[in-house]
Amino acid sequence: MNQPVNSWPSLPADSWTDTRLTLHRWTQMVGKTRLALSPMLNHWWQVVLYVTPRGLTTGPMPYAAGSCEIVFDFRAHQLQLHTDDGQTHQLALEPCSVAEFYRRYQFLLREAGISVKIWPVPVEVADITPFGQDYHHRSYDARAVEAFWDIMLRVDQVLSEFRSPFLGKCSPVHFFWGSFDMAVTRFTGRPAPPHPGGVLHEAPWVTQEAYSAEQCSAGWWPGSDDQESAFYCYHYPGLPTLTEANIKPSAAYFSAEHGEFLLPYEAVRTAANPRQDALDFLQSTYEAAATLAHWNRAALERA
Repeated sequence: MNQPVNSWPSLPADSWTDTRLTLHRWTQMVGKTRLALSPMLNHWWQVVLYVTPRGLTTGPMPYAAGSCEIVFDFRAHQLQLHTDDGQTHQLALEPCSVAEFYRRYQFLLREAGISVKIWPVPVEVADITPFGQDYHHRSYDARAVEAFWDIMLRVDQVLSEFRSPFLGKCSPVHFFWGSFDMAVTRFTGRPAPPHPGGVLHEAPWVTQEAYSAEQCSAGWWPGSDDQESAFYCYHYPGLPTLTEANIKPSAAYFSAEHGEFLLPYEAVRTAANPRQDALDFLQSTYEAAATLAHWNRAALERA
């Protein structure tokens, strides 16, 4: 989808619910494969997917015979598996049940000679029907997926620009298939108290590794059944006085319910300069959190 830079696509959360829920589970299958094949990194950075000019990728992953990569190609609407011997195996991204997609995906792996065992149950979602038994999530609206990918391309650029002046430890810009969002996370270098857990259908030790260090995380989330898509920013551990912070743009606010700053995507999309509004939100919310939490900003930031 080649749209003008200032033209961000519309994607109301309720306009692609069935497709979003189906695609979420498909990305979890691929993400769990990366989890099984890749060596551990702090905060689970080895499990994420990355935005590309064609969709989402695992990047290179080791397996018994060499290296492989799995790509969601949202332009050709294919799932592609590339191996370092020059082979490409693929299956169509089209309407089909999660169970059928899982069967096809397992065949794709076997065809490529990749032996991997994954936990076949979705995480961080209310409905944890195992992949092989899920026949009710079965939608794939190609145009909605293209809009989703188009938004991610723009968000990736904005988050990369926001990330660039930070000198301290910082994550890549990446896509988390559990929470189904894009994020970049900055760190103070100080340890954090153990996270209490409570993430939907996720073991506490998983969350404790993710939040093992003091951090400020920001990104974009495509919404849910009861909440529209939004840019977000939060600090761990939480800072109650953030409710009084002065942030930009005017549509942004602190949600006490979610414990984070939110900026509705629709407010960004319809702004005169969406990129600048998103950057203003990311920078002002980071500054509010970092100042209140007494980060050593002089050492961590490039002028």
